[in-house]
Amino acid sequence: MVAASLAVGSHDSHSKRYLTIAASGGLNQQRTGITDAVVVARMLNATLVVPKLDQKSFWKDKSNFGDIFDVDWFISFLSKDVVIVKELPEKFQKVVGRSHGMRVPRKCTQHCYENRVLPVLLKRHVVELTKFDYRLANKLDTDLQKLRCKVNYHALQFTNSISEMGQKLVDRMKKRSRRFLALHLRFEPDMLAFSGCYYGGGDKERRELGAIRKRWKTLHISSPDKERRHGKCPLTPQEVGLMLRALGFGSDLHLYVASGEVYGGEETLAPLKALFPNFYTKDTLASKEELEPFSSYSSRMAALDYIVCDQSDVFVTNNNGNMARMLAGRRRYFGHKPTIRPNAKKLNSLFLNRRNMTWDAFASRVRACQKGFMGEPNEVRPGRGEFHEYPFACICEHPDARERIEAILQHQSKSKSKNVGGLPTQNVEAHTEDESVVDDTDWLEKDEFDDNSQTQQRAGHEDYNPFIKTDEPELEEMLSD
Repeated sequence: MVAASLAVGSHDSHSKRYLTIAASGGLNQQRTGITDAVVVARMLNATLVVPKLDQKSFWKDKSNFGDIFDVDWFISFLSKDVVIVKELPEKFQKVVGRSHGMRVPRKCTQHCYENRVLPVLLKRHVVELTKFDYRLANKLDTDLQKLRCKVNYHALQFTNSISEMGQKLVDRMKKRSRRFLALHLRFEPDMLAFSGCYYGGGDKERRELGAIRKRWKTLHISSPDKERRHGKCPLTPQEVGLMLRALGFGSDLHLYVASGEVYGGEETLAPLKALFPNFYTKDTLASKEELEPFSSYSSRMAALDYIVCDQSDVFVTNNNGNMARMLAGRRRYFGHKPTIRPNAKKLNSLFLNRRNMTWDAFASRVRACQKGFMGEPNEVRPGRGEFHEYPFACICEHPDARERIEAILQHQSKSKSKNVGGLPTQNVEAHTEDESVVDDTDWLEKDEFDDNSQTQQRAGHEDYNPFIKTDEPELEEMLSD
């Protein structure tokens, strides 16, 4: 698969219509808002003011757009699509305030913007769209979808200082191993509290996370068991480590971990480090002096992780959050590099019962669970899924691409014994069934492993390569602890 032509035609923005947006959330959530703001400005024939980043939310990052992204490149690269200015003309700056702000519904369509926003824009000449994240419909005309890709994958470039530091981290990983895996590990205290899940820490955990959860007054009373059954709980470091070993990643794998403050600290990370001793982070690859310009700014630190994860051979997440989606889409767009997402609904039952089975049985069932979640090129039908994660409108497939991929994989299969860096080889299969898409509204509560014979039959299917190691004594001990 290759990136399609992103030419969407020249466009003249109306000089008396100004659109401003206030992005919301962390770096990747704001990235979706910035991308969609350009498309909305084009739809409304408006001049876009460089977006304001979120400086008030939990992250409390005071960075401006130009502190993270190359603002001049952003403006010039999109000049034929949308006129973008760094700030409002002075005459409008004086009148912009609460009366000029409005919030549109989530997933607002082009018709929605034309009915709700355009009349206000024509009357006031300037409108600010507040809390602008995921405020644009998933499905749009092809030319607008291509503009989304043009913004996200080409116009939004990090500043030189961020890009250079990020590349240093990548180079240092590659010096240690020609191939490496990057894990985005969301296990911060606030994230766990928000999820409403329970992670086995007893009364201390319930007390600590419960106190944090009270910050969100609108959250319902949580049911940890229900959240886990529904696949809403991120995998713990131990669980994601066991998943990776079951999928065939050896202990010699070089692992880069992108994370914030991990709840429980080193004690929580210890099982993952035991499984993968070659464990690296920004802090182990760079000195305090090198990271000092970034360390006080969560978005800049997240940008460094973004760069390393993007250039990894395999990208893995323990959740299906914004960074996971944005990077999965980017990796599909640029030639396709795999992103492994945990099938949390099915894995939940397996982890609960892991002490009642051998390592071989556990590993076999993990591979069965992960079918359709391994980042294959044709994992879902074109047009399905979140666009930022599956940007199919921007990707072309050469007629011979399938044959070339199969030829490469056949060669890899013959070379399994020469595995480099602990990365397994496996067949790429087109998974087009609806079940391969994570659907937040699909509350299936059926125990996926009630029918042992059916599961074993699926696990032994020819689609699954026998690439895992069967002699794993340390894993047997971990399963029985």
